[in-house]
Amino acid sequence: MIIMGMKEILDKIKDAIVNLDIDSIPKLCLEAINENIPPYDIVMNGMAKGMEIVGQKYENNEYFLAELIMAGETMKEGMKVLEPYLKSGELKKVGKVVIGTVKGDLHDIGKNVVVTLLSAAGFDVIDLGVDVPPEKFVQAVKEHKPDIVAMSALLTTTMVEMESVIKALKEAGLRDNVKIIIGGAPITKEFAEKIGADAAARDAVEGVNICKSWVKG
Repeated sequence: MIIMGMKEILDKIKDAIVNLDIDSIPKLCLEAINENIPPYDIVMNGMAKGMEIVGQKYENNEYFLAELIMAGETMKEGMKVLEPYLKSGELKKVGKVVIGTVKGDLHDIGKNVVVTLLSAAGFDVIDLGVDVPPEKFVQAVKEHKPDIVAMSALLTTTMVEMESVIKALKEAGLRDNVKIIIGGAPITKEFAEKIGADAAARDAVEGVNICKSWVKG
């Protein structure tokens, strides 16, 4: 009976994410804690499952960028409740990503959605923010030793900075230690190949799926 209760609450949490129900999620997470459901299960089998469905709806054009952002905000509200109960190291990270919008570009909506979805998928994310020069990416790779470097650009005038970052990583002898993914409105797979990136993502959901495929196994 207790198992059924647990599944029921986790399903409600999953549905709250899918339905963008930001008002209910804190209460549901607290209810789950009071039922002695492990915080790890609440995150992975409740909220993260909901984010997966949101991602599928986005890919099927049932949801759009506004819904992706709202789902991310809903998950953040749930995490605020759960964080005090999560023991350090309880949520095993699947991989580490350093991410930033390149130098000269101040756009961050797309990047922020990627950060939220990566976190929901179990990645440890180091967000360098916007207008990030190549040397800051290099420093972050040295310091954090990530599996993946993710770069965003929304302007055709700033996408050239992605190549500067890759060159800087090569010069520092770090390029072969990481996978590089790029994204943003003007980015194409052809451009990624030309500058020596490993992948280009059309949108946040595809980007996260590529990152997940790189750290499997």
